[in-house]
Amino acid sequence: MRIIWLILGLIALGLGCFGVVLPLLPTVPFILLAAFCFAKGSNRLHGWLLTHPLFGKMIQDWRQTGAISTNAKKMATISIALVFAISVITGVKPLILTIQVAVLGCVLVFIWTRPAA
Repeated sequence: MRIIWLILGLIALGLGCFGVVLPLLPTVPFILLAAFCFAKGSNRLHGWLLTHPLFGKMIQDWRQTGAISTNAKKMATISIALVFAISVITGVKPLILTIQVAVLGCVLVFIWTRPAA
């Protein structure tokens, strides 16, 4: 079972790393998932992720207080606005836009109601 957790953690970490450079792919949820998976599959990788200069602080903030940094909140808001703008520009059907507004609005409410790190 540990190998499955390890593989899932590596996949989540890879997606999170892509999210650092791709504005439409979220970083934090994948890094948190990787930390969870590594905690069950690899103590070494779990420890490495917790002390990582880029990812470690966000994991520790989330674990201790459920906090998201203000910078991460701003970047998430910009990314969400870009996704919606692209949908509008490309002529996505109104029903899909309505669904996007509902889902992305809920995501923004969740993000901005978390304490700031």
